[in-house]
Amino acid sequence: MNHAVVEAMAATGQTADSLAAQIGVDPKTAAKWANPGRIPQTRHRAQVASVLGREVEHLWPDVLKRREPEWFRRWVDVEREAVALRAFQLAWVPGLLQTEAYARATLAWEALTPSEVDDLVSARMARQAILTRERAPLLIAIVDESALRRTAADDRALMAEQLHHLATCAAMPSIQLYVVPSSAGIYPGLGGPFIVAEMPDGTRLAHVDSQAPAQILQRTENIATLERRWECVRGEALSRAQSLELIREAATSWT
Repeated sequence: MNHAVVEAMAATGQTADSLAAQIGVDPKTAAKWANPGRIPQTRHRAQVASVLGREVEHLWPDVLKRREPEWFRRWVDVEREAVALRAFQLAWVPGLLQTEAYARATLAWEALTPSEVDDLVSARMARQAILTRERAPLLIAIVDESALRRTAADDRALMAEQLHHLATCAAMPSIQLYVVPSSAGIYPGLGGPFIVAEMPDGTRLAHVDSQAPAQILQRTENIATLERRWECVRGEALSRAQSLELIREAATSWT
């Protein structure tokens, strides 16, 4: 338990229900804030701290230790709260399924210091904790086959490790993994990667990647466009069993 939150709730006479009513969230969401690693979304954090009569940093010290870019933090908060994530990646293995070595390779050409790379890799690895916690979100990931065939600095061992890890992840009950084969030709996913998150109250938000800082979308029409695109991409993908077979074959090809 997060003892600082539990103590503050007891001292102020708050329950999950009363706190949720004041913040405007589901009581189940408010109850989670007393669990280790569960931090309210940015828009709620200061309000919760005010109700509990504490500083944000006192209740959730990890806020000060966050290493992901500031513009990306809202999406990390979304991932923590989501009940389901649907992710499509065109050129990379999805960040939630990357090994540390592969994550470093994706940052090799960025204008970053070694310390900054360490921080970004640590942040990416920390995000993956949502996949092994109790009540993990359902992650449905679709990857283009090209991501399985593209090496990182000609490091074949790195790619073999990454794809073996991907195969292991595909066997987890909370993860569904699909591959769009190269034989699919031109298809809607070539427009770029995206993630759609479903929240506990049924609302949906999306993360759309680009060469500049990514966008977080929540307008209904934008989400509807991405969900239509998701269905088109899913229609081009192999079955789960066929996808796993392809991933294992690709892993072997790198050894």
